[in-house]
Amino acid sequence: MGEKIRVLQTIRQGQIGGGESHVLNLVNFLDKDQFDPIVLSFTPGPMVDRLRESGIRTHVINGKSPIDIKMGRQIKALVENEQIDLIHAHGTRAYMNIAWAARQCKIPVIYTVHGWSFHPDQSFLIKNARIIAERMLTRRAMLTITVSDSNHKTGQQLIKGFQSKVILNGIDMNRFRPDQSFKAVRAQYNIPANHTLVLFMARMTFQKDPVTMVQAFKLVADRYQDITLLLIGQGELDQEVTKAIEQNGLTDRVVRDGFRLDVPDVLNAADIYCLPSHWEGQPIGLIEAMASSKAVIATHVDGSKELVEDGVNGLLIDPKQAQQLATAIEKLHTDGVLRRKLAAQAYLTIKNHHSYDATSMTQQIEDTYLTVLNQKKPEYSYP
Repeated sequence: MGEKIRVLQTIRQGQIGGGESHVLNLVNFLDKDQFDPIVLSFTPGPMVDRLRESGIRTHVINGKSPIDIKMGRQIKALVENEQIDLIHAHGTRAYMNIAWAARQCKIPVIYTVHGWSFHPDQSFLIKNARIIAERMLTRRAMLTITVSDSNHKTGQQLIKGFQSKVILNGIDMNRFRPDQSFKAVRAQYNIPANHTLVLFMARMTFQKDPVTMVQAFKLVADRYQDITLLLIGQGELDQEVTKAIEQNGLTDRVVRDGFRLDVPDVLNAADIYCLPSHWEGQPIGLIEAMASSKAVIATHVDGSKELVEDGVNGLLIDPKQAQQLATAIEKLHTDGVLRRKLAAQAYLTIKNHHSYDATSMTQQIEDTYLTVLNQKKPEYSYP
């Protein structure tokens, strides 16, 4: 091992999402006197650009399939050339991509579960195949981190012998201080100042369910003219979202844009933040919205339900229920007192009752790195 510990942070994509924001926070707050972080992403994107701008060595190896010998050899060469001491895989796909190279190079792996790849609405065969895959991955990892207590408990329920260390996601609270100046985001998008602005800021993926978001907003927009939906993000459902907006006659009521890195500015402009996910680890976007004193609506799934207490600091609904989401939006749109009350409690939840601090999160992960490296190199066994 060299003077500094070289840690390869691997993430599936270079776009901006919860896992990617986690990696940005982690490499930013790591003790650079002790650790030398290097990032590997399997697609380009704004996260990669931002890391490179901040001076973090960041590599992109394009790969569509986790079972790709050519890509595996490229990763192995990268691990050897960068003299990596430890690999930290963020998410199932990133771990699957680097598993072969890690075994070949005998490099210990830490696996962070940012939400399980299996979830309740999958078919029996798909769900069980993914449980088996997660069991294999967690057994091969030197250590598994879960980002929420509910993810930890789900792992224990469905994976025999599962163990993990729970380290909650952390954010830089200073970015969301209300006493700073913010960009005029509403003016940028020509959104009237008197409109209630509903914000969906997440990847356009099946997990985040932007189509149900559009369908729910249609039910509200038909009843009220002074409300606008702002969709921020990109993903494989881009075309489906566009189609849903057009079919529901919402072209003039919904504003769309791609990923933005100025998250505090966008949140400051919003009144209601919605996250109708099918599943979660511990959603950083939801934490950031609550830290920004926004009224939030989320689904009753792992991670989100740990943050939101229905009717106290936000509203909880069931996944894939457009009518429930519409009812919640309408309630917050028409009841400003309730909206402000939930927003204030959301902020206090993050400030007073949860240790969502990027510095403390990073210190816990640094301790984990040292613990793993002081142990015997893992002997990978197959279940």
